[in-house]
This record gives sequence, C-alpha cells and structure tokens, in this order.
Amino acid sequence: MYSEIAKLILYGDMPTDCLLYQMGEIFRDFEEGKETGAILTRRIYTQIKHLLTLATDYGFDKNLWHNYLAYYLITNENPFSLTCEKVGANDGSVNHFALNDFAAMKSLFDYDFSEIETALGIDCFSLISDYHAIDKKELMYNKNVSEKVQELSRQLESAADAKGFFDAVTGFYRDYGVGMFGLNKAFRFAGTGAGGLSFLPINNMDQVVLDDLIGYEIQKKKLVDNTKAFVEGRKANNVLLFGDAGTGKSTSVKAIVNEFYGDGLRMIEIYKHQFKDLSNLISAVKNRNYKFIIYMDDLSFEGFEVEYKFLKAVIEGGVETKPDNVLIYATSNRRHLIQENWSDRNDMEFSDGMHRSDTMQEKLSLANRFGVTISFSKPSQKEYFGIVIGLARRAGITLSDEELKAEANKWELSHGGISGRTAQQFINYVEGTYTVE
Repeated sequence: MYSEIAKLILYGDMPTDCLLYQMGEIFRDFEEGKETGAILTRRIYTQIKHLLTLATDYGFDKNLWHNYLAYYLITNENPFSLTCEKVGANDGSVNHFALNDFAAMKSLFDYDFSEIETALGIDCFSLISDYHAIDKKELMYNKNVSEKVQELSRQLESAADAKGFFDAVTGFYRDYGVGMFGLNKAFRFAGTGAGGLSFLPINNMDQVVLDDLIGYEIQKKKLVDNTKAFVEGRKANNVLLFGDAGTGKSTSVKAIVNEFYGDGLRMIEIYKHQFKDLSNLISAVKNRNYKFIIYMDDLSFEGFEVEYKFLKAVIEGGVETKPDNVLIYATSNRRHLIQENWSDRNDMEFSDGMHRSDTMQEKLSLANRFGVTISFSKPSQKEYFGIVIGLARRAGITLSDEELKAEANKWELSHGGISGRTAQQFINYVEGTYTVE
C-alpha cells in the first residue's frame, strides 16, 4: 500500500494525520517488519475508528474503504481538480500525471487486505468492506454529501482501469466541483488562523423552500429575480432584507440557497466581528466556479461600532472591485442599519436653505450601498390568520378555520404579537397537542 501512495503526484500532498497517510505508514512498517503485531494492530484500530467516525458523520455504508477514497478524491483541491472544476478535463500534459495518480488510486481501491489480517489475526478490513450501518433515520448527517460520495464510490468500483477513474472523477468535478464547496450548500466563516481562512460546512441547514413562506409574494419575487440573474451570470445587486422580527427574512435567504444550489449557488455566513477579514474571504472564493452569497443575519451596528466601515469598503468604494461571483445578502430589523442619535446632528451645516450632517450621511450611506432593499412588514391580523390557516392545512391539522383563528388569537397575545414566526410556533404547538391527519 505504501508504494502505491508514494506514487501519487497531484493527490500526494496530504497532512501527516490524514487517514490515507497513516495507513501507508502502517503498511510500510508491516512490510518491513519494524513493529510488533500488537503495536500494528493498535495503530490499525486507531485508523479504523477514524474511518468509522467519518462514516457516521456522513452516513456511509457498505464498503467504507471505497467511500473514504472517493471522499478523498472529491475533497482534494489541487491544480488538476480546480482546473477541472472551472473548464473541465481539457487535453494537457497534466492529464498524464492525473492518470498516474488514478492508476495508483485504483490499486488502492482493489487492495487485498487478507495478508495483514491473517498475519495479525484481525478481521476489521473485511468488516469495513461490507459494513452495515445502523438505521440512518436515527442519524444526523449531511445526506447531500453522503449520496454524492457513495454514488462516485459505486462508479469507481465499476471502473475497469485508470481511464475509467479519470472519467468518473473529472465528471464529478465538472458537475459539482471539488472540495467542500462542491459538497455543501452553506458554510460559516470560522476566521483566519495559522492554516489560512477556515470555513465550517453547515450540515443541518433547513430544507425550507419559498413556498413554505406564506404571503410576501412581491418580496419573494424581487429576491428570486435578483438571485436568478446572479446565477445566470447577469448583473445583480447586493440585497438588504429589512423589517419586523419574525416576518421571514432569514427564511427567504435559506430558501433561495436551497432553490439555486443546483445552479452553483453557495452561501457563506459571516458575523460582524469578522468583517475585518471580508476582503480576504472574497479573495479566497473569487476564482472558484460557484456563485457565493456572503450572508449577514440580523445586521445592525451601535453608534460605537466601526466594523461597518469594512463592509462599506467591500460593497463599493474600495480600490479592488468586488468579483462577479460574489454578492452580499443581509437581513436586519433596522432600515438604516446603524443606530442614529440626536447628537449626530451636531455637525449640521446650513447653506442656501439646505442642511446636511456629515455624521448622518456617513451612517445612512451603508444601507444605500445595497442595490436592492426588500421590506418585510408585520402582517395584519387578517394576513396572520391566513398564514395560520395555510400552515395548518399543510400540516394536516383538522381544526376548523374559526377554531384556528380563535386559538391563534389567544396564542399571539401571549407570545410576542403577530408575525409569521408566531404563526409557525402556534402551529408547532397545535401539532403537538391536537390530532393531525
């Protein structure tokens, strides 16, 4: 096994704690007789545990070794895989090196573990080659990632040679991309560390769609039209969704990501204390073959906070222009984002009957840099009842309209007032209390 791993060129740059690297070291020591059987067994079991952890995290089943190698190929960002993501597997000298690597990977796919199992008296490799996972309904894992990895694993199992590997893997890069951006819809920006920028995939993102948000048809259409233009490569604007709490602003953004994920849309959530890294974040994704929404939830600034200056510079006005594959979507309960005080008027100037305040203009200019602003206002009581009834019928609740209205009215009086969120919370309560069809 070590000799096959050592042949890897494009895919050979791996950290020393990588499972594949550690397996190579174990098999080298086994072949050279450098370690006792007990030590080798302990080292093997450590890596098997890591493999089982990965399998649990992603819901892998059947041949876990094959699933792991497919996952390794999918997530390995190198010059070849990144080029395939952008322009496909064109003819070029790099293909020679890729075929070399895929020949080695096929050997690893077909590796015979029986020799080491017999020598050490273990059967773990046989077990992971025909692994039966517990009921996946009980597991919390990213089904999107799991399905893609296992499908590629099945294709590689049926590949006859290195060329078959080449076609399957480059086809995956073409369709989905490479690395975590190819596998996941949404990410949380984890900041900058010794290893550079860090992104954490959001594995349990709501599977909400726009039809789940009852009402607000004009607002949804504006958001869809702008996002559709963005993913199709046409001109689009940054978007500010503002209005009352619980009206569906954040839900609309999540639904947009779910709707356009298949068109290459990805979302990265960032918090305002990280805005100093905004330029670096955008630089890290500007050359990828995806469209990115940089998402800022519940955005607002107090008078003493200055992070908004980083955001202003990125949106418009900096020396470096924002790349075409990045937009900023923000939600806020404030129309103007930055807290205003009467003291802001202290620098008021008067000229020919006109007046202005530099401080006020500075604070108002941030919201004005969003090309599209969408207002989500609190629903009227009639609209609130309409949302409640619509959600109830979708959930199979058999109470009459009048009963729902009466109970929903009682609920909102003691649970934060009228809003779409209050309506959903009421329906959750009813589903847990009353019989549904």
